[in-house]
Amino acid sequence: MSLSDTIAAIATAISPQQGSVGIVRLSGDQAVAIAQQLFHAGSKQIWESHRILYGYVKHPVTKTIVDESLLLLMKAPRSFTREDVVEFHCHGGIMAVQQVLNLCLEQGARLAEAGEFSLRAFLNGRIDLTQAESINDLVGAKSAQAAQTAIASLRGKLAQSLKYLRGKCLNVLTEIEARIDFEDDLPPLDVEWVKAEVKTVSQESQQILATADRGELLRTGLKIAIVGRPNVGKSSLLNAWSRSDRAIVTDLPGTTRDVVDSQLVVGGIPIQVLDTAGIRETEDVVEKIGVERSRQAAQSADLVLMVIDASVGWIEKDSEIYETVRDRPVILVTNKIDLAPSPSEKEAFTPSSSPMGRGEQEALTPSPSPMGRGEQEIPIVKTAASQQQGIEDLEAAILKCIHQDAIAAANIEVAINQRQKACLLRVVQSLDNVQIAIADQLPLDFWTIDLRDAISAIGEITGEEVTESVLDQIFSRFCIGK
Repeated sequence: MSLSDTIAAIATAISPQQGSVGIVRLSGDQAVAIAQQLFHAGSKQIWESHRILYGYVKHPVTKTIVDESLLLLMKAPRSFTREDVVEFHCHGGIMAVQQVLNLCLEQGARLAEAGEFSLRAFLNGRIDLTQAESINDLVGAKSAQAAQTAIASLRGKLAQSLKYLRGKCLNVLTEIEARIDFEDDLPPLDVEWVKAEVKTVSQESQQILATADRGELLRTGLKIAIVGRPNVGKSSLLNAWSRSDRAIVTDLPGTTRDVVDSQLVVGGIPIQVLDTAGIRETEDVVEKIGVERSRQAAQSADLVLMVIDASVGWIEKDSEIYETVRDRPVILVTNKIDLAPSPSEKEAFTPSSSPMGRGEQEALTPSPSPMGRGEQEIPIVKTAASQQQGIEDLEAAILKCIHQDAIAAANIEVAINQRQKACLLRVVQSLDNVQIAIADQLPLDFWTIDLRDAISAIGEITGEEVTESVLDQIFSRFCIGK
């Protein structure tokens, strides 16, 4: 890749008969010259930076009109890439934008690589690496909260904190190295000050680290599988929750033959809900495939909602299903409570083998889950899906399971990704080593080794110290026009 050439790409999603506007973007020294070859504006319009021109895109040889469009000119350095940038705002769809792009390439532009516009913005000092990554997060945001977190990083919130911590480390390193090089000419090193500074940076790094789980949830979301016997109300629960008729609901068992998914947002967290086929023994070939897919969905889910029928009570089949999912984080959903027996009859419906047989204030304790719940009680939620009852309680139980309270208490606008988390773990470990070296009264040279590593790790997050392979890995995940 070379920054000396001019790149071009379609910067908007395109599909047949959809989208009113499509944008073709160019960046580089020849962007304006290419635009002047293709775009014909009225004689009274002035070609100057940050103006919008109206006219036609024409073939430079045949003069055939390709599209009626607007042209936006942004001269360096007042552009996203700090290069000359030109945008053709064409009619949406496929043909217009594709033809304009082809003409740009014929005039000498090169098709941009994935994320190359953002990479140029980074390499030209327009944004740092945390801001570049936040652009991709914003494009892929699945909830308003995820978008707001990405915008906070895009505005430099994360970078400011990290550069402040890096500056502290650099100050400490400067003081230590000065004593190594000019020991006889300077007063003794203030060891207590060094210890305090290192401890402060470590603690603040750990506070930022605490947002990693939140960031992962906001970016990837949560996969939840609804499982249970046939006709316990799984599809009704999905429909009531999503406020749609996403799943077919009848009184006949086995209506759902395959996994049905719905996309929801709960407490700012994107949720993929999988309504599975009722798990039972069956001779129906199609239903048998659906049951097997249900089991697979339950095993791959981050959280399982096991639904039982309150009007029937816990039966042996429920116990069998529970055994297949108990190694996953589970919430027991007692559905059809509007049809449940009276309290005096309830004991007959809850055998001792049931998780509910110990009373609804008690719950089973599953194996430690990948969601970090550890040895915690399984919550029980009462719902009447057909009456739209209990949905808020269900959402509250889900948020509690994913430690939403702890996430919200982090009191920080940004949320780091997994690459940034790995770097910050290095920072904390290196600073721990510095504190050990101080406590063991090792020579000052030993202090500087780990201090430099901490500085380097922070620099990898912001892009002040980063390798080409890391940049390739980051920007390859971007769309071509970004």
